[in-house]
Order: sequence, then structure tokens, then C-alpha cells
Amino acid sequence: MIYLLMVMLAVVTGVGEETPVLGGEDTAKAESLVTEAYRFWPPSERESQQAFEVGLNAVPTAESVRGYHEMLAQEPHRAGSAGDLRAADRLVVEFEKLGLEVEKQELWLYLATPVEAALEIVTPARERERLRIRERILSEDRYSGHAGVSFGWNAFSGSGDVTGRVVYANYGTKGDFEHLATLGVEVKGKVVIARYGGNFRGYKAKFAEAAGAIGLVIYTDPADSGYVRGLMYPEGGYANETSIQRGSIVTLPYSGDPLTPGVAATKDAKRMNPKDVRLPTIPVQPIGWGAAEKILSKMSGQAVPRGWQGGLPFTYRLAGGEDLTVRLMVKQKRELTKTYNVVGTLRGTDFPDEKVIVGCHHDAWEFGAGDPLAGTMVLFEAARSFATLAKQGRRPKRSIVFANWAAEEYGIMGSVEWIEAHAEDLSKNAVAYINLDMAAMGPNFGSSSAPLLKSVIADATRVVAPVGGPTEEAKTVHEAWVERNGDPMLAGHPRFGHLGGGSDHVGFYCHLAIPSASVGGGGAAGTSYHSAYDNLNWYRKVVGDDYGSALMVTRVLNVVLSRLANGSVLPLDPTRYAPDFEELFDDLIKYAEGLGVDVQPRNLLKALKELDATATRVYGRLMSAVEAGELSGEQLACVNRHLIEMERKWIVTSGLPGRPWFKSMFAAPDEDSGYAPWMLPALRYGIERKQEGTVYRAKLVYRRTFGYLMESLRAIETCLDAGRTVETAEPR
Repeated sequence: MIYLLMVMLAVVTGVGEETPVLGGEDTAKAESLVTEAYRFWPPSERESQQAFEVGLNAVPTAESVRGYHEMLAQEPHRAGSAGDLRAADRLVVEFEKLGLEVEKQELWLYLATPVEAALEIVTPARERERLRIRERILSEDRYSGHAGVSFGWNAFSGSGDVTGRVVYANYGTKGDFEHLATLGVEVKGKVVIARYGGNFRGYKAKFAEAAGAIGLVIYTDPADSGYVRGLMYPEGGYANETSIQRGSIVTLPYSGDPLTPGVAATKDAKRMNPKDVRLPTIPVQPIGWGAAEKILSKMSGQAVPRGWQGGLPFTYRLAGGEDLTVRLMVKQKRELTKTYNVVGTLRGTDFPDEKVIVGCHHDAWEFGAGDPLAGTMVLFEAARSFATLAKQGRRPKRSIVFANWAAEEYGIMGSVEWIEAHAEDLSKNAVAYINLDMAAMGPNFGSSSAPLLKSVIADATRVVAPVGGPTEEAKTVHEAWVERNGDPMLAGHPRFGHLGGGSDHVGFYCHLAIPSASVGGGGAAGTSYHSAYDNLNWYRKVVGDDYGSALMVTRVLNVVLSRLANGSVLPLDPTRYAPDFEELFDDLIKYAEGLGVDVQPRNLLKALKELDATATRVYGRLMSAVEAGELSGEQLACVNRHLIEMERKWIVTSGLPGRPWFKSMFAAPDEDSGYAPWMLPALRYGIERKQEGTVYRAKLVYRRTFGYLMESLRAIETCLDAGRTVETAEPR
């Protein structure tokens, strides 16, 4: 076994021939590592699983990843465009080459298309000037001059032609607009200019419209993404003065197609009237700071408050004054548009109905070399790894679903339409969802995860080398991760982030309560986010042309997927619920105290301790039974059924107040920022509104949830005792 471990380390992590042979204390440590990492298999099956992982991670190569990247990023492919339809066809062909079962799900989505736009300074008349709304074409970047690149735009902007005075609103957050009101700055009838950052761009538009603005201009400030951060593109990787962040500005209380909430957006689906959907009405235009500077430098009102000053070399002002007016014109069309999800499935041998799902969207605002394709190429290389072993007769026990989602950029549409089409099956059989959006953007591995998946992800990083190979500081991704971002509550463990909004995990995690995670590498010195420069030239210059980040993430992903798909006991760890909940609850208590809200935590914490004790006892007993090799196939199936159902216990069928589509009471997107997570959202809702009665009722919801979780744990004990399935409470 020790020899096999060394082979595994050499191949899986990329360790070369100089890796020392373990002996003495090192040998004992290695044996302990093997037992811990493979605790989800009885001892008789551990070497087989190790060999499976070794075989998987012998497959990925930089040449292969590079080839996928070139195939995927060869042309602009905004959702529903001709380039997007060609991209979907390429995805089908590649999956078929790998021997996967392919589903090409046709979708008819309500999407926006740019027609025309203009932004100009109208007065002072002597300084009248039309401002730039396209990136500069660079001689160093052949992609920047591609005929298919559009001007900068924000999807679902209202169409209109308005002229007015100017107000600067910092990041355009809810708090920023409230602060303008306290300062006596009138927004009504004005054109607002706000910088990117702080919240989802759609909320900038929502709050500007609510404040009475007639239009909104959003720009990229050099303090946030430009020369204040580092060298600009093409010399470096940060945004230059013409870089423009495109993006959707939809802020509906559900994700997916705007007209078909709750049902798949097929061609003949019953749809809402667009007039009844709260889409933006004011014109919204994104620009670079070169154009923004020409507006901001002419403003003459009072200086901005502390924290509102950006990176341009003059004092920012709140109002433009009477002499400065700008004209903003946007024309877009909204219509039903055809696109496709492309999903490839490798059918499992033993439990084909149980599914481990990994996904990344395929649509991009332009070329999308970083967003999303730095994840899509990882998805394909992982699919190639598993397909290669399958052709050798080594298939996983459970099915693995490799999904390329459509129209994520417009509002997380494709993935939500897929789960709506497959909701019953997924609710019963989905083991986990792993999201790869922009997954290979640098050497620093990280993950945001549901509690159940944290252990399997952390374990996987213990057998993969960091970008560039082992060093004295870090021989594994795990060591580098802990060194860079250790968990202050768990010594020797990495710190995970929390999943909020903004990508394709939302439908799985926040609507169906399927345990989900994002994995990836970051840390590259620059950003080309949603700009025309997000292309192969930028990626290879800034992230790297050796594809080391992509190989690292692929190898970690391969191990995670193989353990979820092959585990005799599913590697879902319920002992993480209580400590994670307690940490999140402590944070909410402190937040509530700042707002003057009394949460009164005692009874809830008492119930949480009971859950913690039950999970520790039952899970310990389960791991002991696996180690002893004493569980029958029927008992294992019984245990795994209850593990699969466990995350669903966080569902409340009525959903969150005002947002019933979001049904998980563990996590939801922030209702006022979109990207950030609202953890324990039922409590957060009451705290935000300073409603102690709502907080009290939320605590009852969580106490009941603890009870449902303990029922599942006790059902697992019954499986261990008799292999008998126990009925548990349905989500309420």
C-alpha cells in the first residue's frame, strides 16, 4: 500500500523522481494519510480507488487543455448569437468523441440584443463631445479587432434617449443612494454615474431607477481594476482606460428565464407577459474610465464623502452642477431567442441513477477566455480523464454529469432551465453539484462550499501539487491553501468561502438544496472581466500560457468527482453543519447587535449542540463500521440514501419572504447586492428589517430543521443496525 501511495503522489501531484521514499515515522504518517483519505471505503477497496485516481490524473496535459481553450474561445459567442449556436455544436461533437451520452436541451429564452447606443457631453456647448463606448483596438492583441466584437452594453437596459444633469453615486449601492438622500443630493431627473464594484450591476440600475434617475452610466474606476492595482493591458493585465464591463442588469426575485419561472423555457412553454415582469426601464450604459473622466472632471458640486474618492487624479464631486449635461441613448430589442444547454453523461456502473454533476456555462459576452472558458476547459479535461478510463473498462459507480450551461450571463438561465426540466429526478438522486465558472485564473486554489462537501474537497487537495510543482513551502495544494488562507477555527485546515449568487450553483443550492461548491484557482495579476480583452491573448499573457492553473484545478476536480462517484459511503460530512452554523450564527448576532436587534440565541444554540453531538456520534459509528468492513450492500445503500436527502432538510417550500423561489434556509444571494451570500437567510431577513418577531419565527424554523437533520442521522443508525430504510419528514 505504501508503494502505491508513492506512485499516486508521483503521478497525481506531479512530483518527480526526487520524491523521497518514506520510511519509519514517514511511513506511519503515510499509512495514516491513506486511512483518513479513503475512510469512505472498506480497507479491501482502498487500493482500487487509489489506482483509479492515479489513472485519472495521468490523463490531463497542458496540450489538451490548450486545445480545448482554443476551440472554445475562437470567436465571440454571446448567448443566442450565431457564434453561440456554433459553440454549442462544437460542444456536442467533443462530448460524442469522448463517448458520453449527450443531451442538447433546446431553450427559448427572453434575451436582449444591442442595437445602438451613444453617450455624449451636451453642455458646456464648447466642450460637446461624443464619448467612447468601445475598447481600443490593440496591435498587440489581434482578437481586439475582431469584427464580431460589439460596443459595450448592459443587457436588459431600458431603451431611451435622455439628457440631464449628472449625479455621482459611488458604487451605486442601496447605502450609497441613501447617503445621497441624507446629504440632500437630488437624484430625480438626473443621469447617475456610478463605478463598478460593491454590488451586482443590476442593483445599481434598480436603486438608480427607484431614486428617480432618468439614466445610469456605469464605469470601471482605475482604483478598483486599473492602474492603481497594477500595470494596464497590454503592458500588464489590469483594465486600461477603454476597458468596458458588459453584463446583464436583471434583478428579479428568481433566477432563470424571466418569462417562465418554475417551468423549463421550451418553445411552447406558457409564458408571462413581458409587461408584467419588472425589468429595467431606464437606459443604462457601461464605459471605461477614459470616457468617465471627461464627465467626472467637469463636475462642480460638493466634494464626495470619505470612501467615495476613486483613482482618477482630481477631487470627485457629488453633482455636476447646472452647466454640465449629458445625453444617454440606448436601443435594445428583447425577444425569444434559441440557445442550448449541452450535457454529457458518463453512466455509472452500480448506481446509475445517482448523479454527481459538474458544470460551467459556455456563453460569454465576447470571447470569454477567462469568463467562463477558464472553467469550461477544465470541465472538458476532467471529462476526457474519466472517458479515457471508461474506455479501459474502468467506469465510476455513480453517473457523472458534465454540463455546459447556456445564457448564464443573462441571469443564470440555462442551468435553472435544466433543473426545472429535471427537478424531480435531481431532488431524489443528485449527490452534489460542482461549479467551475472561471476556474483556472491563477495559482491560488480556493473553494466556496456547502458544509457537506468541505471535507471531500479539502481531502482531494492533499494529493495534488500546487502550480509549478512541490516546493519547500508547499508540497500539496492543501499546504499552500492553508498557508495562504487557513481556517482560524480549525487549525491545519483551509478556509472555505460561502456560496452566494452570481453563477450556476444558485439553482442547485438555493432552490433545490443540492450540496454545491465552486472550485478554482485565482490570483493572476489583472482582470479583463466581461471586456473585449477577455480573450486568448490576455489569458496567456496574464494567467499563463503553460496552463498550470488549469491542470492543478483539473486534478483536484478529478479526485473530488471520483470520490463522490465511487465512495462506498458517500463522502458527505454532516459533522460540518453544526460548527459552520455556529460560526455563521455568531456573525449574525454581532451584526444584529449593531442594528439594535436582540436575537436571544440561547435556545437555538442548545438545539445546535444536540445536533452536533448526534452528528459526531452517528458519523463516528458509521466510519468505524466502514473501517471494519462490516456493512452489507443494502446497508450502504440505505446510509447513502439518507446522506443524499440530508441537504434537502434545509428546504422550506414557501421560500424566503418576497423571494419564494429561494427555498434553502441555509444560503441565498444577498437581496440587495446579488453576488454576496446571505447565510441563514431567514434570520438575516428579520435582522435586516429589525423585526424581532420575524427573527423569533426564523429561529423556530432552524430548530425544526435541526430536528429533521437529527431524524436523518438516527435513520442512518437504523441502517447500521438493520439495513432498513426509515421514512423521514418531508420538507415543509
